[in-house]
Amino acid sequence: MQLSRKHGVVGLLALSLAGACGGAFAQALNSQEQALHVLNRLAYGPRPGDVATVEKMGVKRYIDEQLNPERIPLPAELQSRLDGLATYQMSTSQLYVAYGPPSFPPNTASADEKNAARQRAAKEITPQSHAARLWLATESPRQLQEVMTEFWFNHFNIFEGKEWVRYWAADYEKNAIRPNALGNFRQLLGAVAHHPAMLYYLDNWLSSGANTPQAKGRFKGLNENYARELMELHTLGVDGGYTQADVISLARILSGWTIVVPDMKQGGDRVGFAFNPQRHDSAAKQFLGRTITPAGQQEGEQALDMLARNPATARFIATKLVQYFVSDQADPALVDKLAQRFLASDGDIKTVLRTLFDSPQFWSRRNYQSQFKTPYQYVVSSLRATATPVVNARPVSGVLNQFGMPLYGWLTPEGYKFSEEAWLNPDALLRRINFANGLSNGKSPIARAENTQPAANAEAVDPVRLIQTLSPLLDQNAVTAIAAAPPNLQVGLILGGPAFMRR
Repeated sequence: MQLSRKHGVVGLLALSLAGACGGAFAQALNSQEQALHVLNRLAYGPRPGDVATVEKMGVKRYIDEQLNPERIPLPAELQSRLDGLATYQMSTSQLYVAYGPPSFPPNTASADEKNAARQRAAKEITPQSHAARLWLATESPRQLQEVMTEFWFNHFNIFEGKEWVRYWAADYEKNAIRPNALGNFRQLLGAVAHHPAMLYYLDNWLSSGANTPQAKGRFKGLNENYARELMELHTLGVDGGYTQADVISLARILSGWTIVVPDMKQGGDRVGFAFNPQRHDSAAKQFLGRTITPAGQQEGEQALDMLARNPATARFIATKLVQYFVSDQADPALVDKLAQRFLASDGDIKTVLRTLFDSPQFWSRRNYQSQFKTPYQYVVSSLRATATPVVNARPVSGVLNQFGMPLYGWLTPEGYKFSEEAWLNPDALLRRINFANGLSNGKSPIARAENTQPAANAEAVDPVRLIQTLSPLLDQNAVTAIAAAPPNLQVGLILGGPAFMRR
């Protein structure tokens, strides 16, 4: 049942009043609330039974396990499904050969034939990459790794709709971001800088030093795009103390970091990155107050070292982590503490996160259930709470498009915002309530194969079980109000209510 705008807002207001939190504001979180808190922040919300499991094992043990994802095996059935995604298993070079210009029809082909070839990537690669992300987000027991994969992908954003990036977006996430999501920031920065998806997205593959031997055609001229975003968005931050002269110097340092198309055409396991000394500006440079002596590719590696270890980078990353995991308004004392840990540990992400999760700010009731979920967080947490299997990822992708947060779909390099200000509005709430109602009857197209009809015996989501799954969210007033509603509306009231909108 679709709610009208009037009924949606009235229902939301009614449940908001019924679900208003009581109790002492400064009271410490009880064990159930602690369990829910870590499941909402280190994971994409609880699945049935998760709160009880985490409460029994203790939040400290849960946090320790999540910080060490390599110790948590993926379920065999999930791994088998991932292995069955043909394009998800292909190398960047294989994808380029199979879907890129080498596979395009000759110039004698019709316009329709050429267009069809260009659409193959969107029809075949995109659904598989979206399915992999959604399966892992909803089912992987390595939840913090998935949360941090989304966090870092957004931090180092690429847009899958930009030509060749579509071939490589999934590999970028799978092989550059996810393995380093809880590792060392410098290694993560390097994996991003060397990946063809980033080289192509921010045009560094085209950049050549002035008057270098191979600065010809489309490779003629210095391109500053990646150098600028590398400092402004990836490391130092907009107020990080660099100048336009530093941007130009960094672009010169990174000239010749490119994609060698002839190598890509050979297929195999080639990853696409190459350093071309014939397009590199080999003169000395001044960068962030230091002289960079001519050293070819090592100039770029030295610049990445400098950026990764800069105090401004530590503060910028610390601020974003506090805003994501604690509060939209970052506590300065916690930012300082995390920045110091970042520098002292040489950018060890796990160490920084452990400090964050041990902080009194993280556990403060003030920050419990305080953050408004992004569309992605809302959709994934709804699927997890209702144990809805993502059999067909296309409807999920469609919903995220409607909600304004398509997967890999932010055009510009700053990525999506995670704040309440960005996502809380009446239209967004109405869309969420209607999505929740669509999940409740057990006949959602998400839970069945494409182009199939719902099973005659499809079971609706059990509101009693859902209340048990989310019990720390709902006080007695909210439970009473839900129980008084018609049975077919109860799941929608839970998932569409104000408590579930937050994490």
